[in-house]
This record gives sequence, C-alpha cells and structure tokens, in this order.
Amino acid sequence: MTLLETITHDSVHELRLARPPVNALNPELVGKLRDAVLSAPGKGARGIVLSGHAGMFSAGLDVPSLLQLDRPAMGAFWKVFIGLCEALARSPIPIVAAITGHSPAGGAVLTLYCDYRIMARGDFRIGLNEVQVGLVVPGIIQAAMRRLLGAHRAERLMVAGAMIDAEEAHRIGLVDELVETELVVGRAIGWLQDLLRHPPEAMSETRRIARADLHAEFDRVDQASDDEFAKRWFSAEAQHVLGDLVAKLKAKRG
Repeated sequence: MTLLETITHDSVHELRLARPPVNALNPELVGKLRDAVLSAPGKGARGIVLSGHAGMFSAGLDVPSLLQLDRPAMGAFWKVFIGLCEALARSPIPIVAAITGHSPAGGAVLTLYCDYRIMARGDFRIGLNEVQVGLVVPGIIQAAMRRLLGAHRAERLMVAGAMIDAEEAHRIGLVDELVETELVVGRAIGWLQDLLRHPPEAMSETRRIARADLHAEFDRVDQASDDEFAKRWFSAEAQHVLGDLVAKLKAKRG
C-alpha cells in the first residue's frame, strides 16, 4: 500500500494522504510523511501542499492500531509524530494544508503547523476533540492552537473537545479560506504559486522571523514531554474511553 502519494506541480509538491478509508495516522504513515516533508526541498520543491481525499483530510491517530502498542512503542510513535509536527513547523519552504474534508484531532493538529489552511466548504468539521476520547491536548499543540486563535478562544475549544464546522472555523481564523471541495487542492497550489513570485530571499527570511515563536516551542520539547504523553495514553481513563471508541467503530462497521 502506498500510504502517501507525491504529485509534482512544477515547483510545488503535493503530499496526498492515501490510507483509506479515513487516512488514519499509523506509525508507518506518520514516518513516511515526516520523511517526505524533510526531503522535499532537496527534491526541488519550493512549496508543499498537504492534502487528503474528497470528504476526508485525516481522521487523526489510528486508535485501533495504536492501542496494540506497549508503552515503549507508543512513546516511540509519539516522538515520530511530534517530529512530523516539527518538520512542518520548521520547513524552509511554505506549506499549505488543503483540508479536503473532515479533520478531527491529529488531522487538525497537522494543519496547525502549516503556513496556510484552505478547507472544503460544506458539512465538514475540524477541531481538537482529544478530551472527548479521554486524552489531554499536549502543551506544544496547545501553543500552536493559541497562536492561531488567541488564548481564550483556544482554551474554550480545547477544554470542550469541540469540533466546529467549516464556516465557524473560517470565521474564527482556524482556517484561512473556504472553497468547494473539488477546488481545495488547486487553490492551495495557486496560493503557493502567488507567494513564490515574491523575491525569494526576502520572503523566506521574513517568513523565518515570523515563525520563530513556533520554532521556539520545539526547542523546549524534551524526553519528559514524550514520556508524559505515553503516561496519559495508558491511564485507566484514556484506555477505557478509547476502548469504548474502538468497540463502537467495530459495531458500526458491522
């Protein structure tokens, strides 16, 4: 299985999540995406579009498969996932999230570290709903959410584990644009092409300075942060709620 497709649009490289049915983030996909983001500039990319398929960007972490991991393996996975977020945040080239549909939890997390977010207009939802499934939103992810929305609004959404619709996400600034589903990727490419027409050194250095606060959050990440997430994942409450979630998913599939 491919898991991740790379589509070249001249100097813009599209990284399309390709793990049906919902692009759930398992260790292999997360590792492939991190490596693709890191290697793209060396392959001639001047910008990256991160996309999903029509109706679904990513459903977030692949809970059923991750529940099979022991504590060391879960800690290792989380380190790679945070490494992916850091690769997005520190990328020397701009990245647009082409949010082609629903984007809960880990899917929404990835978009926070991109330069720009374009979402499909319609009955799609996005948000950090970790609390609803017994998980704590880690500090480094909370910081990225606050950066976009401000402290109070970010707090209200994260503490409630709220999933909001596309129109509300656009109104409050969680996403930058709404377009029809079939136009999301094209608009993302167009936005990057417009940006890349600017004098490259001036644009890149201004971008680096503007994103310095985001970079600084990763300078403070340490092993204790990774261990804390694994500890919370294996808490009695989280395991109970996540187990119930998996049971409901299995029942729904019949």
